[in-house]
Amino acid sequence: MTLVCSLIVVTACGGPSVQAIPTAAGGLLLGALPHLRGSPTASASAAATTGPAATPHAPAQTTGKIVVHVTPTKPPPASGPKTILGGCQAFPSNNPWNENVSKLPVNPMSATYIASINLTKQFLHPDFGSNPTYGIPYTVVPASQKFVPITFDAYGDESNPGPYPVPLNAPVESGSDHHVLVLDSGNCHLYEMYNAQQVGAGWVCASGAVFNLNSNALRPEGWTSADAAGLPILPGLALYSEVSSGVINHALRFTVDETQNGFINPATHEAGTNNPDLPPMGLRLRLKASFSLAGFTGEALVILTALKTYGMIVADNGSSWYISGDTDPRWNDNNLNELKSVPGSAFEAVETGPILNS
Repeated sequence: MTLVCSLIVVTACGGPSVQAIPTAAGGLLLGALPHLRGSPTASASAAATTGPAATPHAPAQTTGKIVVHVTPTKPPPASGPKTILGGCQAFPSNNPWNENVSKLPVNPMSATYIASINLTKQFLHPDFGSNPTYGIPYTVVPASQKFVPITFDAYGDESNPGPYPVPLNAPVESGSDHHVLVLDSGNCHLYEMYNAQQVGAGWVCASGAVFNLNSNALRPEGWTSADAAGLPILPGLALYSEVSSGVINHALRFTVDETQNGFINPATHEAGTNNPDLPPMGLRLRLKASFSLAGFTGEALVILTALKTYGMIVADNGSSWYISGDTDPRWNDNNLNELKSVPGSAFEAVETGPILNS
C-alpha cells in the first residue's frame, strides 16, 4: 500500500433508465430513511468554479489539515471485467468497487455484525423495481453541459464546491433522500447531491461530491458525500442494462438500520453510535459460497452471482438488507421478489481493511 498525503481544504460552502433531457441525450430510490450524519454545518452558496479539469476532492481555501489517503499499489490487471457508465469505465480495474472478494478471509466480527443487522430485518430486499418512482435515477450529460451554481445548506464544509454540470430538469430520487446523480461522460466525472432541490438558476442541496471515475482517490477522511459513508452511489447500483446482459462486475450498495462510529476505506465517513457490535460504514459483505443458487432465475440470479463474487458495501443508514438499483420500468418485479427469500444469515463480512475514525 502507498500512503499519499494531501492538503485538504475547506471552503465556506462547501438504458431506458437514462432520462433524456433537452441539453443532452440522457443516461439512467433508495433511502426509506434519511441520512444520520450528526450536526450539520450551515454554509453559503457555492461560489468557486470546478471545471472538468479540477481536482474533485480539493476545494479552494486551505485550513492546513493533513489527511492521509491509502491507495493500492498493485497495478490493474491487463484485462478483465469492466463496468461502463455513460462510456466511462467506473473506476480503475483495481478499485475496491471492482474487487473480487470471493477468496478474502472472513472478518472475525462477521457473526456479530450479521446478527446486529438481522435485529430489524432478516431478508435481502431489492430497493428498486418497475415502479418509475422506485430506484435511484441518474442522468448522463456531455462535456458541453452548462455548469450551474450549487448552494449547500447543511454539509458544505464536507462538500466539493460548485458549480456542477447538473441540468435544471435532472431527475430527483423519490422518497426522503432526494439524490441527484449526474455523470459527465466527456470528462468521466460523477457529480452526486443529497437532499437536492432545483431552485432558480441552480440547485440547493445538503451535500455534494465529485468523483473522478479514472482515479482511485478517496474523499478526505471524515468527509461525507451524497451517501453517509462518503462513497459514490452510481457505481454501486444494480443497473438494468448490465443485469439484462447477464453479469454485474462490481459490488453493490446497501443499507443497514444502524452503524457504529467508524468506517472502512473506501468509505471515509461515520454516521453511527458508539457500539462496536454494529457494522461500520464501508463494511463489505459477500453471499456465502455455500449458499445454493439453485432455483433462482433471471435478474435475481445475476444479482446473487455478483454478491458471491463482488459482495455489497454498507453505504448508508436505512432499512437493513436493502440493496440499490436504478430506476427502470423494465425490471421484472416477480423475478426480483426471488431475492426476498435470501436470509441475512446467508452473508458473511470479509476483511478489507481496518476500522478508522474521523
